[in-house]
Amino acid sequence: MSRVVLGVAGGIAAYKACELLRRLRDDGHDVTVVPTEAALTFVGRATWEALSGRPVSTSVWTDAYEVPHVRIGREADLVLVAPATADLLARAATGRADDLLTNVLLTATCPVVLSPAMHTEMWLNAATRANVATLRSRGVVVVDPAVGRLTGADSGPGRLPEPAEILAVARTVLAAPALVPALAAQDLAGLTVAVSVGGTREHLDPVRFLGNSSSGRMGWAVARAARLRGASVRAVVAHTDVDGPSGIDVERVGSTAELGAAMTRAAKGADVVVMAAAPADFTPASTSEVKIKKTGDAGTTVTLVQTPDVLHGLVEAREDPRQVVVGFAAETAVDQAELVALGRAKLVRKGCDLLVLNTVGLGLVFGREDNEITLLARSDDGGAVVDGPHAGSKDVLAHRILDGSVAVHRRG
Repeated sequence: MSRVVLGVAGGIAAYKACELLRRLRDDGHDVTVVPTEAALTFVGRATWEALSGRPVSTSVWTDAYEVPHVRIGREADLVLVAPATADLLARAATGRADDLLTNVLLTATCPVVLSPAMHTEMWLNAATRANVATLRSRGVVVVDPAVGRLTGADSGPGRLPEPAEILAVARTVLAAPALVPALAAQDLAGLTVAVSVGGTREHLDPVRFLGNSSSGRMGWAVARAARLRGASVRAVVAHTDVDGPSGIDVERVGSTAELGAAMTRAAKGADVVVMAAAPADFTPASTSEVKIKKTGDAGTTVTLVQTPDVLHGLVEAREDPRQVVVGFAAETAVDQAELVALGRAKLVRKGCDLLVLNTVGLGLVFGREDNEITLLARSDDGGAVVDGPHAGSKDVLAHRILDGSVAVHRRG
């Protein structure tokens, strides 16, 4: 169980922090809510106390004998502020200590994550941009706000990401605090990452299709990780069971052929191309324009043909030799040795620079939030460098995949 401080600044998005608090507690974390006085204008003290099961204060003078302005920050495993208003960012950047929350930020020795929310003009203002840069330079993780509906009829960048997205960041930082420097430094800024997500569907008729069990979680995790680290992200998305992060360009597709065409477009000019989607390997030789009817108890025969090899096509089509193409291989291997052997053969066959291996089966990988992967990187002598296996959440493993991709890219 981790000790999380949930800071809440005074913005209308404070209502979303209630859902975030419940999700954190459902994850088993011990959560202390530290709102600003302005935050209590939007969500009252009784609500925070009822949801957290803890007393709530905004002042350093409450229970002063326990020295809360120092103790709370020192004891935390994570300080997460959502929403972080323009005022809170300014006070944090200048080292103000005029309420309990800013004191906690000054005394925290654990990772600090700020999730801003404000009107677009405030987010884009030069003063706010400078404050964000200052905080990041000090090792604070600042999550870019989403683009969407703001207060009233306004729309634009400045919306607080959904609680599930903020929770994903919190989980990643708690599970892998070593990632904090990369997240704070935006170490992938200036790079473009193209990633495919989900499973394709090959239609037999207007209502039936051939598909697979991909949920899209791994692809979305790669997109989220790249965006958190400052990269520009393009996502080509087939069928998924979950929603993706905000702040990325998305093109929706259905079939493997559509996926291949869209990924070819998305890959142009990209530094890293990640084929995390699960394309169907076969498609019906012909598709009925009307629903195929059952006739008594008789079955039916469907002729299947192979779909285009999207991964190999991306390798063949790349124009920049420094572009890194990453493939995935879901295998039903009996052990690690067989998995690596299958991966080596596929790495040669596909021609990609990095291959992510995982063993799949009923109840394994698909639809789950965790995974176990092994990375195979092409070596100069035509062989493969094996890294793994690595187990963990898909969000954490996504960063390992990006680390491997960037290492190949920098070798050029």
